[in-house]
Amino acid sequence: MRVAFIGLGIMGRPMSKNLLKAGHQLFVYDVRREPVEELAGLGAEACASGKEAAARAEVTITMLPDGPDVEAAILGADGVLSGTQPGSIIVDMSSISPLAAQRVGAACVQQGVEFLDAPVSGGEPKAVDGTLAIMVGGKQETFEKARPLFAVMGSSATLTGPVGAGNVTKLANQIMVACNIAAMGEALVLATKAGLNPEVVFQAVKGGLAGSTVLNAKAPMVMERNFKPGFRIRLHQKDLRNALLAAEAMKVSLPLTSMTQQILMALMNSGRGDLDHSAIVTFIEDMAGVEVQRPEGAAAG
Repeated sequence: MRVAFIGLGIMGRPMSKNLLKAGHQLFVYDVRREPVEELAGLGAEACASGKEAAARAEVTITMLPDGPDVEAAILGADGVLSGTQPGSIIVDMSSISPLAAQRVGAACVQQGVEFLDAPVSGGEPKAVDGTLAIMVGGKQETFEKARPLFAVMGSSATLTGPVGAGNVTKLANQIMVACNIAAMGEALVLATKAGLNPEVVFQAVKGGLAGSTVLNAKAPMVMERNFKPGFRIRLHQKDLRNALLAAEAMKVSLPLTSMTQQILMALMNSGRGDLDHSAIVTFIEDMAGVEVQRPEGAAAG
């Protein structure tokens, strides 16, 4: 399949590489030249704009930081939509507000272009492995056309409803992940302050009801003090902000989400916005005057 890929960041770069490995013909564009040149070296065709890439593709995928970036890349001058042929498909895999997804989808429909919003969960490791969870909004027939591409990038792709539903589902996912990380941070800080080895506590609880994918992925990072971003604090803050805006419009109260979003804002304001979201723990550590890490010489379980 001829595929345009716009946005070659932490997530987009490995996702596009997996499409190349699967044999798809890839046309790539990013505002930075370095990732474009890397993909071109692997067999993709470098393009000078999103418009050029989309004009050569059957399906165009965008993977960008936020709603304004997506709207500019798709709807702006020399944007994706200006080069997309009627009957083609645009799949936005960014995490944006449901309303932004609906605006983009409506503009696509007016020009005879099919649209899916298809945000993902799993972070960089699952983007590399091709095991992302993909949450899709749009028409069933459009979803079926894009399914072969989703199968390359993810281990699951679920049609959750009409355009915008993919991002509502992603917001629900992001609420659960953020609150889970915050709870994990509080638990490990408490254990450390009590003089316990956090590795032993982690091993003790991970097989019980407190065990989770988040715990298994993020607790080792915290104890190793490895906050290299798989998903940045500033982007997770953006997702929770979008969740709160959507909740306000629907008259839904999200108290835990609001509190966790404020923690993320505080971390951004202290210069930690580009750390992995597991660094939520550092906010709790600052208040407790303790750092969660394995005792010197202790091995991971």
